[in-house]
Amino acid sequence: MNIHTKAVHVGDRKKLPTAVPSTVPIFTASSFSYDEMADLDKVFGGELDGYCYSRYDTPTTHALEEQVNALEDGAGALATSSGMSALQVALQVALTDRRRSVLAASAIYGATMRLLNSLLEPMGVDINYVDICDEEAVAAALAEHKPGCVLMESLSNPLLRVGPIDRIAAMARESGAVLIVDSTFATPLLMQPLALGAGLVVHSLTKFLAGHGDVLGGIVVSNEEHLPVLRAIGKTSGPGLGPFEAYLSMRGVKTFPLRMERQCANACKVAQWLASHPAVERVYYPADPKHDDAATITRLLAGKPHGAMVSFDLKDATRDSVFAFMDRLKLIVRATTLGDVHTLALYPAMSSHRDLAPKQRHRLGIGDGLIRLSIGIEAPEDIIGDLEQAL
Repeated sequence: MNIHTKAVHVGDRKKLPTAVPSTVPIFTASSFSYDEMADLDKVFGGELDGYCYSRYDTPTTHALEEQVNALEDGAGALATSSGMSALQVALQVALTDRRRSVLAASAIYGATMRLLNSLLEPMGVDINYVDICDEEAVAAALAEHKPGCVLMESLSNPLLRVGPIDRIAAMARESGAVLIVDSTFATPLLMQPLALGAGLVVHSLTKFLAGHGDVLGGIVVSNEEHLPVLRAIGKTSGPGLGPFEAYLSMRGVKTFPLRMERQCANACKVAQWLASHPAVERVYYPADPKHDDAATITRLLAGKPHGAMVSFDLKDATRDSVFAFMDRLKLIVRATTLGDVHTLALYPAMSSHRDLAPKQRHRLGIGDGLIRLSIGIEAPEDIIGDLEQAL
């Protein structure tokens, strides 16, 4: 089934006693009762499909999990209260019965670094970083650190590096580690990490999947091997997404492929225009034939869009000049998020990577003039027009 069709239909039209609703209702009950205790006993024991307590699951949340799981061709999914909570759950799953050690991509979201360094490391988890796009460096780091899991992003935040997920997955598996991929930037439209060998894939539902800036949520999609542990952690620790947020997310996912196709097409036009502007030093976009990871991109994204994120360096920029540029934006929204229907601008040095020391940011290529755009579904000429007047 095509991804557009899956997004519209999977999870819907669950049969109720007297009718079939055209969309999944919002079930707010904290618990569920049955006419016979024997049935409730079977539900608790997993012998009968059903619901007993909303910390375990709700019909609304389960429908969303079915929907996103189908987009990723996974074995099962767990929807959580945020993208960061989904990532934390994925790390817990991966490190269960494995060495408490994480090998993470050095080019990664700033909040993910905080999670690793400020939460997991003090709890005794060994944290190391590697250039995930350098296969030799990854192989050496795997041999040296023997991690329980490897963590990377499909398209890195904010410089849009693209590591060879399939090859990293094979190396990780050979060393006894599981690969976790945060695929928020790519979405299932561009890439399906499980099919490339990852064990767990994470999305911030807040971003492209829900896509309207009105919901906070995350989701972990698992292969068959890790699904029992994912389910157990979900039931025990209770990070599940509420039914209202699940309903909004599911509604957004129905149109996500359409939105994403438009956003990717717009991003390509915006990136090409920025590359020709005299005030722009460099543009970061996966469709650029001079991209640092062009060979990997050609192989993994063949025939697919190249994403809706565009980053660029302002020429000879300082923090003050970036602020002045951002203040001049009239259509583009200045906000610390991405994936909405409207175009958004963010200054990584101030927000997503604020906690990193300036020298560390610069080593990662995040300079004082770097700006990240999340391209929306507006007319591309209007997005470009706003950038032009602001530049």
